[in-house]
Amino acid sequence: MNIVQFKGRSKIKVFGKQSKLLNPKLSNAGNDQTVFLNGILTNDIKALENGSFNYNLMLNEKGYPIDDFFVYRLDDSFILDFEGDAQERVDRFSKLKLSLKVFFEVLELNHYYIFGNEAVEFLRERLNLETPLDNFRFSSTENETVVGKNPIRIGVDGYDIFTKADLSEYVNFSEIEFESLRIKNCVPKIGKELKEGIIPLETNIWKYAISFTKGCYTGQEVIARIRYRGKPPRSMVKFKMSDYIPEGSTIFSEDKKVGIITSSDRDSLESIGIVLNSYINVDRIYNCGEKELKLMCQCRELEIEKAEG
Repeated sequence: MNIVQFKGRSKIKVFGKQSKLLNPKLSNAGNDQTVFLNGILTNDIKALENGSFNYNLMLNEKGYPIDDFFVYRLDDSFILDFEGDAQERVDRFSKLKLSLKVFFEVLELNHYYIFGNEAVEFLRERLNLETPLDNFRFSSTENETVVGKNPIRIGVDGYDIFTKADLSEYVNFSEIEFESLRIKNCVPKIGKELKEGIIPLETNIWKYAISFTKGCYTGQEVIARIRYRGKPPRSMVKFKMSDYIPEGSTIFSEDKKVGIITSSDRDSLESIGIVLNSYINVDRIYNCGEKELKLMCQCRELEIEKAEG
């Protein structure tokens, strides 16, 4: 069993009033907070059931990711989990909400992630979680603790814990080790594989981040056009480096620029990059200056069932 504490992640509660934009007599009627989030994020917020959550990107008009959020639905409000400063997001959202009656509250919660053998036993014994959770479902308790089964942080079964309680005595896995495991498991990250210059469809997480049926959001036209045109020109791959190569380095095949290093692990010498599809071949040797790197694999789409029963 491994437990890591995320010290750089923040939480915001988003709540509001019944929306005047939707007829309250309709079965799909929303509220202002639902309308707001559904209009700025890539996944279907309106379809979220109470006790469930999904993964979302926030895009610019060119379709490039500028932020990502796990959105948890708790009755008529939402908890947003993300990396970075909470007040900066509140200020940004406050400008975007226009006339919608949407309100934001910064939540001071510790964030732990637990995975591996005996994780379920720990949750049962320490947090009194009796019922096993399905993927993308969560349970909340009276002491303001939220436990959600989140299998896409590093591509394995694991549980997010948001709590005011101090569980630091159980932490046995560092954020540096967690980042190495993310790279090993080929999972994209905001600011790395999900950033300016990279379309989300070029990564392997898009099916869990983007709804193609929900309607409009910023960047939606670009994403839809690329999606229905066919496969994007680049894909996400994993390399073995001959020596450490910094993130942001240009990848060459002979003298041609074919990609970019997006994540790089100094200890394992494994890295993730975005490369032109026509230059993707397993065991192919590329170079970044005088250093070489060998393509280990193309990062396959994450295959995770939304419910395990």
